[in-house]
Amino acid sequence: MLYRQPQNLQKILKRWRFPRLLGFLLAVFLGIIVFAGKVYAQQVVTLNLLMTAPDAQPWKQRIVRDFEAENPGIRINIIEGPNATNLLEDLYTSAFILGESPYDLINMDVIWTPKFAAAGWLLDLTDRISPEELAAFSAKDVEGGRYEGRLYRIPMRSDVGMLYYREDLLRQARLNPPETFEDLMQISQALKQAGKANWGYVWQGRQYEGLVAMFIEVLQGFGGFWVNPNTLEVGLDRPETLKAIEFLRDTVEEGVSPPGVTTYQEEETRRFFQSGQAVFLRSWPYVWPLANQESSPINGRIAIQPMVHAPGQSGAACLGGWGLGIAKSSRHPEAAWKAIQYFTGREAQRRFILTAGYVPSRRELFTDPEVVAKYPHYPQLLEVVDKAVLRPPIAQYAQTSDILQRYLSAALTGRISPESAMQSAANETRRLLRAS
Repeated sequence: MLYRQPQNLQKILKRWRFPRLLGFLLAVFLGIIVFAGKVYAQQVVTLNLLMTAPDAQPWKQRIVRDFEAENPGIRINIIEGPNATNLLEDLYTSAFILGESPYDLINMDVIWTPKFAAAGWLLDLTDRISPEELAAFSAKDVEGGRYEGRLYRIPMRSDVGMLYYREDLLRQARLNPPETFEDLMQISQALKQAGKANWGYVWQGRQYEGLVAMFIEVLQGFGGFWVNPNTLEVGLDRPETLKAIEFLRDTVEEGVSPPGVTTYQEEETRRFFQSGQAVFLRSWPYVWPLANQESSPINGRIAIQPMVHAPGQSGAACLGGWGLGIAKSSRHPEAAWKAIQYFTGREAQRRFILTAGYVPSRRELFTDPEVVAKYPHYPQLLEVVDKAVLRPPIAQYAQTSDILQRYLSAALTGRISPESAMQSAANETRRLLRAS
């Protein structure tokens, strides 16, 4: 066999002639390269994205499907988490602390940005987007994505607190919508005495993050502040804070708000208002489509405005909303940025808003003809968005919020006097910020 192989090789070379064989081998080699290139090109990048289960469905049904159709080389793997933002934050935090986070795109509540950025878990996006591009978004939503002057989050959808009211009842009584806290109290008492509603005003008073979101609107309306993010000055023991607490306590003591309001979260207040029992409700945009469904007792009878304020001050709307960032540990940052550009782009966001009913982060969509045809209150909602206020964008936000929740709840329920509660809250907050 060893002797005959060269003879066989000579016969093959003679039959094919050497140039033909060389060409054949070259063709095979090129074919392998082309095939390998195609295989490489067909490799799909998968980006992992964690969000609450209710949010996941509209994402999967529309915006992710459209993105993958236009970008066949990138897949979005949505991981459904619990329907509680604090539990979702815990999942993200645990993954980052372990050092091998599986997430590429980070879907962030506005209050998470400082914590995640300060911990070094996010990519800096500042140089990836121009000021002109950012100007298309709500200014407050953009501000909610910054930490120490750098940008880490692009707003996907906005969310703001607002005051809902029974437009029909005010119109019948020939009353103008309230502008001040005193107006709200007087209108509530007048309509209650006239038998038009059982209660005047419902708000979120339970000890949780929603209490803080509600309170900073009232606090801002009295000209107060919680924590100055630039100087870390704490304003909880100032007179304006005590006035804000006094107003909320008065709503219960004077029969404007039900006694159980200090145990209510969003859904309890929404059902209370939607059943026709109250004239005013402080809540979020999600209430509008629910209150205006055909089966709702108040369908077509409500209006919205920014929260009321003290004379000489201005109303405020607590900024909520969600945005997208990129995990510093992601192996696919360029693909992740491409996805963010698509998801937050005008056309994709417009289609998403129309199908999912969320509040846009792009200003022009509030007055887009097709959007307004479906959601006629959006131009008015833009006025509320423009009066948005941020919860303090500080790295220690979670601990700071916990302090305020505990002492504010104690003050509202009469367990501690407002003065003692806020003095303790201010001192504890100062110690926390000094130690950090």
